[in-house]
Amino acid sequence: MQYSPAVTTIAQTIQLSLSPVFMLAGIGALINVLAGRLSRVVDRARAVESLHPRSTGPEHDRHVWELRLLDRRMSVINMALVLGVSSAVMTCLVVAMLFVAELAKLHIGTAVALSFILAMLLLIAALVSFLIEVRMSLTAIHIRPELLEKDRA
Repeated sequence: MQYSPAVTTIAQTIQLSLSPVFMLAGIGALINVLAGRLSRVVDRARAVESLHPRSTGPEHDRHVWELRLLDRRMSVINMALVLGVSSAVMTCLVVAMLFVAELAKLHIGTAVALSFILAMLLLIAALVSFLIEVRMSLTAIHIRPELLEKDRA
């Protein structure tokens, strides 16, 4: 007769997989934020690119500086997205391995644990990349001292 796991065993496996599934929801939210930031950076880059050919002097230098910053920000956001999606894939793999291990009576606890640790490390790296990008964006937002007219106050 073919092996069929008890409903209680499957229920326990579902309970075990709830934490990674909640983690997936958080990773999804992070990916959504990153995609939104990337979209805004791309829009800003296109706007500055259209101003670039018509500018001269200090204004031109400012456009070049901003385009370089935007290019670096796009790279960092892209890396954060890759890391976040990789973490999500690893988390899905953990959930799948939990069920496969239970259904096939495999003893792969070490592989499940290592996969979960890798998923967490990838998530940490994605969050660090996100933090780096936010710090980079603040560089562009700072108002130039000459525009603040501090000498006139």
